[in-house]
Amino acid sequence: MAAKAWGGRFQQQTDARVEAFTESISFDSRLAAVDIQGSQAHARMLAKVGLISDDECAQIVETLTRIGSEIEAGNFEFRFELEDIHMHIESALIERVGDVGRKLHTARSRNDQVSTDLKLYTREAIQRVDGLLKDLQIAFVERCDRDQDLVLPGFTHLQRAQPVKAAHYWLAYCEKFDRDRQRLADCLKRVNISPLGGAALAGTSLPIDRHYTAELLEFTDVARNSLDISSDRDYLAEFCFCMA
Repeated sequence: MAAKAWGGRFQQQTDARVEAFTESISFDSRLAAVDIQGSQAHARMLAKVGLISDDECAQIVETLTRIGSEIEAGNFEFRFELEDIHMHIESALIERVGDVGRKLHTARSRNDQVSTDLKLYTREAIQRVDGLLKDLQIAFVERCDRDQDLVLPGFTHLQRAQPVKAAHYWLAYCEKFDRDRQRLADCLKRVNISPLGGAALAGTSLPIDRHYTAELLEFTDVARNSLDISSDRDYLAEFCFCMA
């Protein structure tokens, strides 16, 4: 495997300033766990449809698990010349299992790969934030029980206006957080769609099983249009709005 993703295109060494500008590993290394999760599902699908053998699938899945453990433990070396997390993991896989590792790229592009990573990462973020908001709501309700007799001044125009029970005040926040959770749940509907199979942008003629990888990764459905799914990022903007 070439040291650099596009090494075969150029005769001269890339300027260090260009490498520093184009690399993404300094921030997309956080996608390592979901990248491995998606790759393992893809490998299992390739074995299911007969594009790789069961033994090759086992080698790929087990090696990816070890690579993931090394990354989590901080024992994995990241290098700018490998650009992103996908190339780092793929390079490490090929170094360890040889040409078997190259087969993981069958019927998959970095385009549908990164889209899958971002979907999985955003889904986990939504679920984590939703859980925290739920805990916060529970804490406010418990506070209501403790503050049953507490009365607070309600202000309008910077002046005391009406007395308000503290419990009423705490429950107002529960309502706000409930709307936040509803927005996140609605955003999740658009996030939880599998991009795998879209390949670079126009799909693949290989006999893949998109519904199987979607099932393995717990997506609720598969994308209907490969061109759309290879470039859509509106769900990220929507998630950012929900978090604003």
